[in-house]
Amino acid sequence: MNDSLKLNTAGLGLRRALMQPLADLPDGALDFMEVAPENWINLGGRLKKQFRQYSERYPIHLHGLSLNIGGVAPLDEELLQSIKAFMDEHQCPIYTEHLTYCGDDGHLYDLMPIPFTEEAVKHVAERVKRVQDVLGRRIALENASYYCAPDQQMSESDFINAVLAEADCDLLLDVNNIYVNSINHSYDPYQFLTSLPLQKARYIHIAGHYDEAEDLRVDTHGADVIDPVWDILKAAYQHCGPLPTLLERDFNFPAVEALMAEVAMIRSIQAESKTVPKAVNQ
Repeated sequence: MNDSLKLNTAGLGLRRALMQPLADLPDGALDFMEVAPENWINLGGRLKKQFRQYSERYPIHLHGLSLNIGGVAPLDEELLQSIKAFMDEHQCPIYTEHLTYCGDDGHLYDLMPIPFTEEAVKHVAERVKRVQDVLGRRIALENASYYCAPDQQMSESDFINAVLAEADCDLLLDVNNIYVNSINHSYDPYQFLTSLPLQKARYIHIAGHYDEAEDLRVDTHGADVIDPVWDILKAAYQHCGPLPTLLERDFNFPAVEALMAEVAMIRSIQAESKTVPKAVNQ
């Protein structure tokens, strides 16, 4: 196993605006970084050289944005081959995607919820199997934030369980998305957490969000992590151990010291948690 996928590791998303500020981090400050491959695959010149400096220093995890895993259009095989080549070139240990769709007749430039239906389970699972065949490795799907649930025939957690079982893939557990959805859809985040197939969890995301209204949260990755989300992370570690955890920050960047303080919080919670995962949904 790549060291960045072992327990008790913490990382940060690499964004172009952070490339210069993060350049002077001391060795050991981060265990890994994460990027959206679509934003880096076709780069050349100075940016490609800068990215290479990061990929030689840190393991790079990939979190896709536009594979459209739940869409009806054929999978973008050219993109898949580009992702595979990128993973091989930079020795990326893991590829993850959102359990959403982002296109129909064209690209929607947003991540839309997949209907929670048996038909959708089979459709998504077949697409995931194809992705895994092309990449030659298991992938992980992220529990997504969503603001409506069209044509719902089963619960969100039942849908996630069914897709992961049918596709034989892993889970990217996003604890901020659990919190956001728990407010927007009025459910208990801890009950939802334990209803997921946590034995398949391989990796965790944590982030901040925006309070649009008292009963509406928007998953923005543009703010500090709040205490209730840190608490869900602590609970997650009690069930699946201190899995590798990434801090996502996409805009409204604070000083590097503030970002690293949140990474340090991840490590502190990991150090306090049990390292033997509990058996869940076995």
